[in-house]
Amino acid sequence: MTMQTYALTPGRINRFKGRILKRAEPVMVLSTAGRQVEMTKNSGDIYISRRYLPYNATAAGPSATLSGPNQFFGNGSAGDRGNAYLQLHATQEGVTPTPDNVTPMDFQVVMQQYSCLYGFTDKTYNLYEDDIPAEMTKMVGERMTLVNEQVVYGALKASTNYFYAGGGTTLASVNTFITIGLIRRIVRGLMANHGGMVTSVLKAGPNYATEAVAPGFFIYIHTDCEPDIRDLPGFIPAEKYATGTPMANEIGKVERLRFITSPDLPARQDSGAAVGATGCLSTTGTSIDIYQFIVMAEDAFSQVAVKGLKALDPTFIPPGVKDKNDPLGQRGYVGCAWWKAAQVENNSWVAVGNCGARVLS
Repeated sequence: MTMQTYALTPGRINRFKGRILKRAEPVMVLSTAGRQVEMTKNSGDIYISRRYLPYNATAAGPSATLSGPNQFFGNGSAGDRGNAYLQLHATQEGVTPTPDNVTPMDFQVVMQQYSCLYGFTDKTYNLYEDDIPAEMTKMVGERMTLVNEQVVYGALKASTNYFYAGGGTTLASVNTFITIGLIRRIVRGLMANHGGMVTSVLKAGPNYATEAVAPGFFIYIHTDCEPDIRDLPGFIPAEKYATGTPMANEIGKVERLRFITSPDLPARQDSGAAVGATGCLSTTGTSIDIYQFIVMAEDAFSQVAVKGLKALDPTFIPPGVKDKNDPLGQRGYVGCAWWKAAQVENNSWVAVGNCGARVLS
């Protein structure tokens, strides 16, 4: 005779993961961008990515005769650089050209584990009028999103390609809000370095996948700057797009730029020029707050995707589970642990803009 046993309902923990992701996705912006990499189990704690240099470029950077790692024409030489590039490919009759090779550039970052945990008692679980574990599950999703956004934001801000509102060269020189001239300078640099417009992002849903989006250079910026963006010349609100579906949190576009806003891209308080008559926000009223926004082309950076059922290690332990640490089964827990990493792979395909935000009257 086969003895009947009790077993956990299959897929229960998967549904719990799905609830976390569902809560996280509506507020993600940077976590859906860049190349999304799915890390497999037992593959080490170092994420290594690779890109290949364009022809005649060098990893060391610009010099008098050679272009840097993101440039396609040599710098520093007078004359027609396009013709010079053409002559490098001219072929003589009957002469086999010398074969070229490709040069890889590897980038690596150490994976970091993050976690959050909530606890509750059997009294709360069995007698409280609200479903506290369900609310805790929502909080886990929101906290996970905020952590991941800061991981990616920090990696992108480490880019070497900085621009400053007001025409200065330091944070302390920033004395105005976002302008059309500032973003045009940024786009000019991206395009000069053959940066392609973004055409895909991480797809919403429980699975690891991407979805196509209308091409454009994406700007990720704090919600405090929305009024200034809407005042830019030629601004088209997302609800008036002639074709295509706006992304989540997309407010509109200007020329080739699409604006995605989020309150999770915090300002650097009191880091700019003296407030004076700038009309910009300031935390203490002394120096203006600096809002650092990210402008990116396709494949500027990559990140480990916290996506799919294998990406999360959630915890849901209801009261009643007895062990030597809780012999009466009086405590329960809701939480999650996950791994995350992000890194810039092409500094000329991502830019960090620095601006203030206008005081609203």
